[in-house]
Parts: sequence; structure tokens; C-alpha cells
Amino acid sequence: MPSESMNIRASTLAGWPMTKSLSGPTTYEVLRDHGVDRRTFLKFATGITATMGLEATFVPQVVHALESKPRIPVLWMEGLSCTCCTESFIRSSHPLVGDVILNMLSLDYHPTIQVAAGFQAEEIVDKLIHDKPGQYVLAVEGNAPLADGGVYCLEGGRTFEDRLREAASKARFVVAWGNCASAGCVQAAAPNPTQATPIGKMISDKPVINVSGCPPIPIVMTGILTYILTFDRLPELDRLGRPKMFYQHRIHDKCYRRAFFDAGQYVQSWDDEGARLGHCLYKMGCRGPTTYNYCSTFKWNDGVSWPVGSGHGCLGCSEPGFWDDGPFFQRLANIPQINIDSWPETVGKVVAGAAAIGAGAHAVSAIAKNAVKPTEKVPVESSSGVKGEE
Repeated sequence: MPSESMNIRASTLAGWPMTKSLSGPTTYEVLRDHGVDRRTFLKFATGITATMGLEATFVPQVVHALESKPRIPVLWMEGLSCTCCTESFIRSSHPLVGDVILNMLSLDYHPTIQVAAGFQAEEIVDKLIHDKPGQYVLAVEGNAPLADGGVYCLEGGRTFEDRLREAASKARFVVAWGNCASAGCVQAAAPNPTQATPIGKMISDKPVINVSGCPPIPIVMTGILTYILTFDRLPELDRLGRPKMFYQHRIHDKCYRRAFFDAGQYVQSWDDEGARLGHCLYKMGCRGPTTYNYCSTFKWNDGVSWPVGSGHGCLGCSEPGFWDDGPFFQRLANIPQINIDSWPETVGKVVAGAAAIGAGAHAVSAIAKNAVKPTEKVPVESSSGVKGEE
């Protein structure tokens, strides 16, 4: 569960003004210099507007922002991580990422993909912090181990915690990129011997936007920065500090297998007939009903597929504590719904003694009222047997 301070940040940072002036080429100028024509640029602007959940009337504002405002410099740091966020980021392909994401962002420092190394790399960080205070965005992948003075993650002879706090002190705002940075992920799994700590629990004097997922969806970062360029403020955040435009819907709500869930048709084992027919994976441990993310909308690999589409249940990787919420292939929640397969028999028993149609209609109404609505909380029992709510 989020801390009280995180709840405060999530509620107060929405609309936080972005007033610091920037200098340098605009996104459109950079794209044009890389051979992106006007038509393709406008298609991107339209697509990113839709991605942010904005109406088509906002397209001109997005176009104007990308044409007139300089790119936002980004300082990307890595703590305890497997680099999967970077791998996801550089492999994104929708809609123009090779030309847009890597050019839209002024990625001034990235320890994995940059050419510089050693003292030269450290000089880049120091120069960015001192020359562009209040201008750059600090994107953090991974988290910081606090045990034993932070010795489990060192960079340039200094602890990652020390370098993180220094960079955050001069940043415009911080993006906690991926579940490691936003919630702790595998490194913070029980018993967490290194005391791996999410960024939001370390940085309290700057806005922290949590972009959760393991890894997160690359276009989300583009959407966030485009929103800030367009409106000069941070997007509205949910109670976990995530941008609502990307984390307001459950995977379950937009899953193509939802119809099978409503029909009570489930995969019972990985090689049964239900699996071959694409039935719901809820009984196989899918966390879709309790996970908020954009996977079912954007998908992966150039929109080809996503885990549930490939036959594997959602692991809930955008939610805090998912690594300890196992076993992954065991259902955790009991969500009642009308089972269409047994509907005639059920209704027949209910109306067997009824003398009029009205009695049958009343029975049907009662069944419908007992079904849990998508917005209602449902009981959840963890592997430890502790019951809660989602």
C-alpha cells in the first residue's frame, strides 16, 4: 500500500506547473532534420494525442507544443535493475519511436546506450546537473539499496543513493521508470536483504511520477513528456503516483478474453480445450482483474501481441508487491459472475415455482444485482492467507 506521503504527492502534483524555460531545438526541428516529413509528424501528433486520452480538438495544441518548445533534457540513471526498462524503451516501434522517442527526448546521459564511459561519463552527469538545474528530467531505472551504507550499488566510487539524491536535487521532476524504481520489484522481495527502496520513498522534495510495469510501455514516457510540453504541468496522478491517462483502466476491462470470463468459460489447464479456444485465464492465475496498465491497448512487439494474447496470464507487474503475491499460477480472488453455460438451469430452478412471468423477472433481477460490478472491491486472499480488498 502507498505511504501517506505518496498519497499526498499523488493528489497535489496533478497540475504542478512547469515554468522553467528551456533552450535548444524543438521536437519538430529535430525530426525534420532526421528526414521525418510533415505528414508523418502530424500523424504522430494525432496518435500521441489519442494515446494521452485527449479529444481530437487538442491535436493543434500538441502540434504547436512539439513545433515551438525545445526538447526536454533527460538524465537517465540506473540503480539495482536488470536493464529491462532500457531494453523495452529502445525496442519500441509505435508509432515512430526510432525517430520520435529517441529524438523527442534530449537523452543527455544513459549509462547503457551511451558511448562515453568512466570519467568522461561522470563529467557528463556533473555538467548536466550544474549547467541545467531545474531544466532536466531525472529518469531513474532501478532502485537504491540502503543497507550497509549503500555498498551494494556503487557508481564511480560513490553509492547510487548519493548520486541519486544529488541528481534529484536539481531535477525538474523525477520519473520512476519501471516497477523497480516505482515499487521496489524483485530486489525488494521478502526478506529484502539489501533494503532496496523505491524512488518515491527516497525523494520527497520533488515531483515523482511512477511509470510502473516490468518493463513499462515505452510510449508512456513519450506521452507524459508531450503532455508536459503541451500544458506546462504534470498530468493527473492516481493514488500510487501513476499518470491516470495510462493507468485508469484494469487489464481485465479491455481484455479480449473478457467475454469468456463473463460467460464462465475458463482455461483449467495449459493444454485443455479452453486454452486452445482462447478462454479466460483467470483460474490460471491471471491478475488482469486487479491490475491497472495499458498493455491490452498498446500491446508489444509493434502491436503484435501481449502476454494474455500469447496465452499467459497477467502477472500484475504494474502493481506494488506483485513479486511476493504468488504463486503466479494460482487464482487469488473470488470474483462471482453469471455463468452463461449454466444460465438456463439456474433460471429454471429459480422460476420453477413461479406462477407468473413477473416472478421470473424478479429472480433474474436478483441474480444480476448479486454480480460484482467492475468498479466494486472484491475480496483477495494472498498466498499467506491474509484477506484484503482490491
